[in-house]
Amino acid sequence: MFLANFSLQSPAILTQPTSPERRQQNGVPEILSFPGRVTHDRLANGLRVCTVEASHLHGAVVSLYVRAGSRYETAETNGISHFLEHMFFRGSARYANSFELNRAIEDRCGMLVGETGRDYSLYQVALAPRDLDHALSIMGDLFTRPRFSDLELERAIVLEEILDDFDENGRRINIDDLARELMWSGHPLGFPITGPERNIRRFTRAHVMRHFHRCYGARNMVLCVAGPLRRRSVLPLVRRVFSRLPAGQRLAPSPPPAPAGGPRIRCVRTDSAQTEIQILFRGLADRDAGFPALIALLRVLDDGMSTRLHYRVCDQKGLAYHVNAALDPYHDTSLFEISSACLPEKLPLLVREIMSILAELRNTPVSSDELTKAKRRYARDLEAGYDDVESLCSWFGGTSLFSARPRSPEQRFRRLAAVTPGQIQRVANQVLRPAGMAAVVVGHLDRSLSQKVERILHGSPENR
Repeated sequence: MFLANFSLQSPAILTQPTSPERRQQNGVPEILSFPGRVTHDRLANGLRVCTVEASHLHGAVVSLYVRAGSRYETAETNGISHFLEHMFFRGSARYANSFELNRAIEDRCGMLVGETGRDYSLYQVALAPRDLDHALSIMGDLFTRPRFSDLELERAIVLEEILDDFDENGRRINIDDLARELMWSGHPLGFPITGPERNIRRFTRAHVMRHFHRCYGARNMVLCVAGPLRRRSVLPLVRRVFSRLPAGQRLAPSPPPAPAGGPRIRCVRTDSAQTEIQILFRGLADRDAGFPALIALLRVLDDGMSTRLHYRVCDQKGLAYHVNAALDPYHDTSLFEISSACLPEKLPLLVREIMSILAELRNTPVSSDELTKAKRRYARDLEAGYDDVESLCSWFGGTSLFSARPRSPEQRFRRLAAVTPGQIQRVANQVLRPAGMAAVVVGHLDRSLSQKVERILHGSPENR
C-alpha cells in the first residue's frame, strides 16, 4: 500500500523559446522549466520512492540512497559503512557470487556502482529503460537478501585501498582526510571514510550484519528511478521487490560541532615533486538564508578560467598549474574548500595570493558584471542537468534523504538570481574568516618553509 505522494511537474519542453520571451530575474533570463514530472511516494514499510519521468532522455538510472557513512560511526566502528558497501558486491540469495551479480547487470549493458560518503551511501545502476524491471529485481534481491560472503577476501581488498592514503614511510598523506580531521576536531564528520587499518582487521561478519540491520531499513533509505518511464509502471515493480525490506529506524546524524578557534594548520612532510595545500572554511547549510550568496561567492571565485582564482593564481602569476574552489555540502552544514599544488619554493607566494583574493572578497563588493556572469552560468548548469539522468536522481532523490520536499531547479535558480553584491560580501565575512580556517599542507617541506606558510595563514603583518 502506498501511503502518500506529491508531485512536481511542468508541461514545458526543451525546445521552448529562449529569448526575448523568457522572463528576467534581476537581469538574468529565467531558466527553462524542467521538462518532466517528479513524484514522491512512500511504501507501507517506510521506503521513500522518487520517480523522475523524463521522456526526453534515452537512458534510465536506479539509485538507492542510504543514511550510512562515517558520520554514523564511532571511533571503534569507523570504516564499517565503507566495508559493508564492499560486502554487498559479493552477491545475494539469487546471485551466488560477485561474478554472477555483476554479469547479470552487465549482460544488459548496465553497471552496478557503489560509493560511501560521510553522511550517505549510494548504490546505482544505469541502463536502458527497457531493462528497468531487471535492474529493480536485482537491486531488491541485493538489499533484502545479501550474502556477505568472502569476508576475508574483501578485507584484503579494502586494506589495499587504504594504502593509497599513505606514503612509503607510512605517513598519512590523503589531504582531504587530513583537512577534515583538522576541521571537525574528533567529530565523526572528520573520520576517514575507509576507516583505520586496525578497525578493518578486526571487523567480523557480526559487525557487518549489525551495521546492515541498523542502517539498511526502509525508513532510512530513498529509492530514485529516473528516465523515460511512468510512475504508474514503476511503483508496482518497486513494491514487488522492496516491500519485504524491514522498516528499521531512520537514523539521525550527530549535529556538527561548534566552530573551533583558528586558524588551525597542519604540515605533513613527504617526498613529492609538488606540495599540496587545502584550505577549509566552515560553510552554511542549504536551509540558511545566506546559502544562495555562498553559491554565488563560489562561482565568482572559481567558475572558469576568467574567474578570480584561476586567472590570478595561474594565468597572471604562474604560481600553480591548477587551483580550485569547491563546496562540500551536508544537509546541516558545508565546507568551503580551496585546493592547489605547486613547487615547494612557490608555496608562500601561492598562499599569499589566495589569502589576498579572499581578503578582497571580504572587503569589497563584487562587480555587477561578475555576479551576472555567475548567475548565467549557474542557470546554464541547471538546464544542462536536465539532460543528465544521474544529476536528476541526485537533485530529486538524493536530497530527499534529508528533505521532505527538495527544491526544484526553478526554485534553486530564483534563490540565486536574487543575490546581491552586498549579500555576497556579508557571506564572505561570515565564512571566509581566518579564525574559522583549517589548512593542511602535504609535500616536501622543511621547518623554515612550514613556518613561513603558517605565518602567512595566520595573517602576520610582515607576510601580508
